[in-house]
Amino acid sequence: MQAISSATTVFFDGSCPLCRFEINQYQKISPAEKIKWVDISLPDFIPPPGTDKDILMKRLHVIKPDGGLISGAEAFVHIWQQLPQWSRLAAIAKVPGALAFMEFGYEKFLKIRPRIQNLFKKKLCDC
Repeated sequence: MQAISSATTVFFDGSCPLCRFEINQYQKISPAEKIKWVDISLPDFIPPPGTDKDILMKRLHVIKPDGGLISGAEAFVHIWQQLPQWSRLAAIAKVPGALAFMEFGYEKFLKIRPRIQNLFKKKLCDC
């Protein structure tokens, strides 16, 4: 996979209110030149070569400036490294076993994500 730009490219599910909320928090503090945010839920989204929209929708994915594709906890850590306010959390991932523990937690979260999304949607629309 080749780099899309000199910035980190983040692929996120903008149709998920929980994901959207988190990404909005990152966007507020991210330097524009460092991170390109791509909402893959949009109908006109075209996945980069070597990727698939269905796979990208299942978990957070990032293309690093060197072109490497990463996902899950590793992708979050890469994002956090770009954000000064989050760099301490990113540093924790360097502790032996921490990234594996974070990935384990992320996998567990993904299993309950649909239920959390429904709660979040209800809270947002009062329905």
